[in-house]
Amino acid sequence: MLPDTLILPVIRAALTEDLGRAGDVTAAACIPATARMRARFVARKPGVLAGIDCVRLTVLEMDPKASIDLRMKDGDAFEAGAVLAEVEADARAFLSAERTALNLLGRMCGIATLTRSYVEAVAGTGARIADTRKTTPGLRALEKHAVRCGGGVNHRFGLDDAILIKDNHVVVCGGVVEAVRAARAHVGHLMKIELEVDGLGQFEQALEMVAAGTGPDVIMLDNFDNAELAEAVKLRRDASLKVGLEASGGVNLQTVRGIAETGVDVISVGALTHSAPVLDIGLDAF
Repeated sequence: MLPDTLILPVIRAALTEDLGRAGDVTAAACIPATARMRARFVARKPGVLAGIDCVRLTVLEMDPKASIDLRMKDGDAFEAGAVLAEVEADARAFLSAERTALNLLGRMCGIATLTRSYVEAVAGTGARIADTRKTTPGLRALEKHAVRCGGGVNHRFGLDDAILIKDNHVVVCGGVVEAVRAARAHVGHLMKIELEVDGLGQFEQALEMVAAGTGPDVIMLDNFDNAELAEAVKLRRDASLKVGLEASGGVNLQTVRGIAETGVDVISVGALTHSAPVLDIGLDAF
């Protein structure tokens, strides 16, 4: 569950964008100032819930006295027709909040639902599905929360919470050994280091460093085919080394099961956040 303090800035920015310079002129023109209304947020398609607090906070931002009944909690699966929340509020305020609430709720439910599909696709393999930093600017905390609601796990949140040495870092440093050595010399004992490798040659170099106690904590196997992934897993097992293996690059729902069956620990999927379709949720007044 995300704290309200992380969600409110997103909601306020979205409402400010939508209300513009004059506020909701349609509601002001058509709706009596004293009118109140009741409505339900209803799923048009089946899915997994994420972002229900966006509804609560958006409505309360426009009408602090609104009554909100959240019928389900984040992480719950639902069928088409499910009532996710019911609201009674000042009509002008509620209608002004409607689009922001639906935009955020639909976006988050879409991510959670897609993530759940990936998690179910690798069930029983031991592999975990992780997100990436390929998120919508300004929505990262919400989108990564939605991934967790779908059963996935979070990769790093930003550039400051873990070291991830990618191909361009390796080029500038002069090689994987030099890059990892520099990282080890720079960080404290709580900071993890992940190294991206682009082939079995670099992977074997990384394993040698792990064996010597100077290697990364996790090795990312970037765009390896399944045979190469299986070989990497075998090399780690034969060497009896404890280093995490992450598969990344071009993963989709058709390929993810085969990737998981190679024995990797984590599969990172950018599509969870950059390509998730918005889930269709409507607001029905009654």
